[in-house]
Amino acid sequence: MKTAISIPDAVFEDAERLAKRRGWSRSELYANAVAEYVKDERFLGVRERLDAVYGEKPADSELDPAIEQLQTRLLSKEKW
Repeated sequence: MKTAISIPDAVFEDAERLAKRRGWSRSELYANAVAEYVKDERFLGVRERLDAVYGEKPADSELDPAIEQLQTRLLSKEKW
C-alpha cells in the first residue's frame, strides 16, 4: 500500500540516517516502526485489566482467595 505522510524535517532526517545504518529502505523503516507501534498498542490497558481482577491491595482483589493461595504456592516453587 502506498501512502503519503507529513513529518517534521528533523524526524525525517533521523529516520533516513537510521534506515541507512540498518541497511533498510525508507519503506522498510516506516513499515517496521508502525508494526512495532501497533504491536505495543495491543497490550495497552492489560495492566489496568489485571489490576481490576487482582486489585492493588489484596482486599480489593476480585480473585477468589483460594485461587490466590494456590497461585502464590505455585510461584514460590518456580525457578526464577
